[in-house]
Amino acid sequence: MRVRIAVEDSLGPVKDRLRAGGFDVVSLAGGVPESVQVIVVNGLDDNFLGRQDIVSRVPIVNADGMSPQEVASEVSRRVHRAVQRA
Repeated sequence: MRVRIAVEDSLGPVKDRLRAGGFDVVSLAGGVPESVQVIVVNGLDDNFLGRQDIVSRVPIVNADGMSPQEVASEVSRRVHRAVQRA
């Protein structure tokens, strides 16, 4: 089973890099999809995804200022850490 990653639509090159790395990439356009292992966003603010009350047990990677390779490495690290905890 491939690891499912939700990525903001504005991060096209990041999506491409994650897909090339074997991840199943889905959009965040309609909100956080179920059963994702990591969320990748382009910057965070107090009103993440248009809601101020979001609570997530899923790791969030802030891609702001990172290259697609750096984001992919961070996603891999977060997925690996989550697997170790399980």
